[in-house]
Amino acid sequence: MVRPQPKTASRDDCGGKGAFVSRFIDKRGLVDVDRVADAFRMTKGQLAETAGLGAATISKADRRTAPRTQTRVTEMLEIISRVHDWAGGEAQAMAWYRSQPIPALDGRTPEALVKSGKAGDVRDYLDHLALGGFA
Repeated sequence: MVRPQPKTASRDDCGGKGAFVSRFIDKRGLVDVDRVADAFRMTKGQLAETAGLGAATISKADRRTAPRTQTRVTEMLEIISRVHDWAGGEAQAMAWYRSQPIPALDGRTPEALVKSGKAGDVRDYLDHLALGGFA
């Protein structure tokens, strides 16, 4: 079976047409979690769960800007941006992120890996695929 290949993106530009991640950055240079939740048609609680954060972390204004919150949501967006084109769109990329087990990473989903602080492993895996490696 031939798998579509994700395109590579630098960790700075986060890939693609119009810099996917930059759509969610506010004037202060922070990820606007409200925009992220709206774009993926999620509640803030669902977004928090997807990023491996507590619900209060996303719902309280002062916690939204905390480094841990910003890092987790940014990692999630970076991974989604890398698979966006070959997955078929934002909704499909989010579905892949949340539910597709990656055999090379102990059968864990990208969501589970990000939650456990292993977003770098997912990015490395996607880089491997982009270079023609096997899934």
